This record gives sequence, structure tokens and C-alpha cells, in this order.
Amino acid sequence: MVERGERCMTELKWELLADNLMKWYDIHQRDLPWRRNRDPYRTWVSEIMLQQTRVEAVIPYYERWMEHFPTAASLAAATEEEVLSHWQGLGYYSRARNLLRGVQEAVATYGGVPAEREAVAALTGVGEYTAGAILSMAYNQKEPALDGNVLRIFSRLALLETDIATAAAKKSIRRLVLQTMDAQRPGDFNQALMDLGSAVCVPRIPRCHLCPLTGFCQAYVRGRTDEVPVKRKKAPPQPLWLAAAVLANEAGAYLLHRRPDKGLLAGMWEFPAVTLPPGTEPTEELSLFLQRETGMKTSVEALFLELTHTFSHRRWHLAFYHCRPVPETPLPADWIWSEPVNWPKILFAGPHARAADQLSGTR
Repeated sequence: MVERGERCMTELKWELLADNLMKWYDIHQRDLPWRRNRDPYRTWVSEIMLQQTRVEAVIPYYERWMEHFPTAASLAAATEEEVLSHWQGLGYYSRARNLLRGVQEAVATYGGVPAEREAVAALTGVGEYTAGAILSMAYNQKEPALDGNVLRIFSRLALLETDIATAAAKKSIRRLVLQTMDAQRPGDFNQALMDLGSAVCVPRIPRCHLCPLTGFCQAYVRGRTDEVPVKRKKAPPQPLWLAAAVLANEAGAYLLHRRPDKGLLAGMWEFPAVTLPPGTEPTEELSLFLQRETGMKTSVEALFLELTHTFSHRRWHLAFYHCRPVPETPLPADWIWSEPVNWPKILFAGPHARAADQLSGTR
């Protein structure tokens, strides 16, 4: 159990463990753009971008972001539309909205990113992990930053046999990290753990022959690295089937719908789409949906494109159909006619961006 793991870890020579890790990090650390200075705003942006996204994918987005929003003040002055347009492609757009709100709060209240844990943690979108990352990496404070890498490494070091997603396991690991942390270089210590977890102590088959901590690792000593960390299985994404209308008028403009301000892909634009109840005919449902929402009668014609798009909790199976209005009618709020020449300025929702690319010939 967690307690047994903690007892195992307390027998270790903490200073030697930290020393081994920091020597390894000084040789093997990754050269990442957000590590080139200790600006708390840049640390904040990078950590939000890195949630649910690989480092390699984040780097170009981060660099473009810093060209447009180089300071907290410049981001605080931006509109949500501007922010989302520069976030497009990273997904999980609530991250961008919360980052904007959090930075606006920080600038308005503190004139920048505060250096006190209570103040940082109270900002919109900043949880325990992000607060620890900012305070340790930018302000050199002795604060843990418990991401998946750190939880995995310490569960193996201590041979923790409790699900690492539980509050009890995280509390225990936080204590262990604080016990081990290099007091002079807490930010580098946290980043060393991230690099070790990314390159060596990986999830499925850890590269123990490359690890500087095998002499301290209870899972390695007992030959159980494949058994930890203990994690409960996630529920598979819920499958949903949708039909979407690719509907152009005589002027060559396409019908678009703006999604609600709250919920999945909030406020983004899409080709009008309806979720299909089991056993229904897609073309009939799509025609009925368009008439119900816009008053427009349509002729649903050939299939244009089929896409699958997976979110964390659901999977869309989306079929796009060419449609024709008969006749065109005035549109309600949040519905527009838009020509492809204007689409680079429009923030499309998830897979709808791929459909727009195909229609406009950009792919």
C-alpha cells in the first residue's frame, strides 16, 4: 500500500538521489524554448499548452504564440477570438479561454504573474500542477509539480501499489517529492523528473539501463517495473454518429453555424450538424434538422466526406453531405453564409476545419 511504499522510500539517501538526478539532467536536459529564461508568463503558457499535447507538437505553436503575445500584458489585452485563432490546432480550447482569463486576472490584480502560491493557484485555469511549475521553474521555490511523469517515477521508486489517480497516492507522492527535491534548484529538479519520465522512465517498457535512479528504485530492485504505476482503466470514448450539411447558395457561400458559448468546442463555427439517434436515416435527419433550425427546406444529395474525430470522452463519426437550399430563407442568429475566401479568419470546430480545408482546396 502507499504507506509501505513511503516507508521504503524514507530509507533511501535523499540527497544522493537528487544529486544523481541533477547530474543526469545537466547532461541530458532537453533544449526547449520556454526553458531559455525564467519568465513566469512563458512558463505558464508552455505548461498549459503541454497539457494533453506532445512536446514536439507544442514547440511551433509556442513560438508563434510568443510572436503575437510576448508578455502577460499583451495577452491580457487580446480578445478571445484572437486567442482562439492562435490556439487553433492544439485542441482542448477551454485551455486557451482559461489561460486568457487567468492572465487577465493576474495583470489586473498583480500587474503580472504573482509569486505566492495562494495567489497563483487562485487564478482561472491554474491547478496544483501548473502552480507548482510556475513557482518552482520561474521563481525557484521549493514546490512540487506533479504531472504524469512524476507520478510514474515515484510510484516505481517507492513501489506504490495504490492507483496513482487517487488523492491518497498523490498526497503521498507529493510528500516524497518534497523530501527528495534539490533545495537549490527546485525548478530544474521538477524539469529533470519530466525529462526522465519522457525519455527513460516511460510508461510501458522503462529503459532502466539508462536510468540514474535504479539504485533507489524499489520496483527495479524487485523486478516489478511492469506492474507499476497502478492505474484504473479509463472508460472508452462514447461513440456518436453525426451528419453535417455542406450547403452552398448560388453566390458560392456556405451555410455555417456557431456552436453555443458553453460546452464542447464552445463558440466555434461548424457546418450545420445533427447527432443521429440509433437506426435513423442520416439524410432525413439532416433535412429535418435544417428545416427545424433555420426554416429552410433542403435537398440532401451526395456524400462529400467521412471523418472520425476523438475527444477525451467521446468519438465523433461524422458524415458530410452536399446539400442544396430550396429556396434560401433569412437566417436566425448564429447562422451565416460565408465564402471560402473568408475561412482563414474563421475558427472552425475540430473536424469541420478539415472539411473546410478540402472544400477550399487548401489540402
